[in-house]
Amino acid sequence: MAKAVVVNRTGGPEVLEYTDVDPKTPGPGDLLVDVAAAGVNYIDTYHRAGRYPLPLPFGIGLEGAGRVVEVGAEVTSFRVGDRVAWHGTLGSYAEQAVVPAADALLVPEGVDDDVAAALPLQGLTAHFLVRSTFEVSGGHTVLVHAAAGGVGLLLVQLAAARGARVLATVSTAEKEALAREAGAAEVIRYDEVDFAARVRSLTSGAGVDVVYDGVGASTYEGSLASLRPRGLLALYGAASGPVPPLDPQILNQHGSLFLTRPSLGAYTATREELDWRAGELFGAVADGSLKVRIGGRYALSDAKRAHEDLEGRRTTGKLLLTP
Repeated sequence: MAKAVVVNRTGGPEVLEYTDVDPKTPGPGDLLVDVAAAGVNYIDTYHRAGRYPLPLPFGIGLEGAGRVVEVGAEVTSFRVGDRVAWHGTLGSYAEQAVVPAADALLVPEGVDDDVAAALPLQGLTAHFLVRSTFEVSGGHTVLVHAAAGGVGLLLVQLAAARGARVLATVSTAEKEALAREAGAAEVIRYDEVDFAARVRSLTSGAGVDVVYDGVGASTYEGSLASLRPRGLLALYGAASGPVPPLDPQILNQHGSLFLTRPSLGAYTATREELDWRAGELFGAVADGSLKVRIGGRYALSDAKRAHEDLEGRRTTGKLLLTP
């Protein structure tokens, strides 16, 4: 038997069950991987709570890294002993995971297991937001919400590296320091001030070119109010709850704004695009230009506490579970 975290009923963190599961066998196109670390992401809390419904029971977690111990009969691109990372494989909170070879990323030398597990979902998300959803370059001013979180810290670094002026919002002094260290030119404490008004002040009334908003319900109105005419709101998450239905006329009233709700799947639709994004991320980590902050490590058996800390906004950077 192997250990895994399983959801038999939806609800709060208390429904996460650390239990024995049957041994796994890879299919023809799969890899069997000994999991070194599994990434904890907000989407996991949505699955657990039933916001994104899945058939019960299910193994939880979508992301991880580890070493290949068995390959399916049709797999030619990986071999036993390879270090791989992945996203999109449900049941990654486990000692072993069956990962489709089509989704696996070969982890290069110079990138350790923790960093490899931290990058696939949040790193690829930050990459597509900065490189594709709105291609940031010198002269742009961008606003990043929750800038000390896992995606936020990566967004700040990637946008600043491309020459943008980055405005960041955070909720504590510790998080402010992390955002500045990552490259934010200005940090706004949205627990203390009206962030939209502060953005207007910092941009001489012009507004920002793009807002990267993974918070959702509590920030989206201010995000719209922070944009310049024809600016873009990239609403990529809903940490504070989902955004209610929106009248498109609001976009007109704020100056012909653009609103998008992007997803990682749409931006990694081909193997070539996935490899391009992962290659740039792993390369930046290996050469030291991109720092991945591991904000918390928890035993696999302590997944409940990891979810409590994440949803309680007591964390910075990336959270990992280790078998």
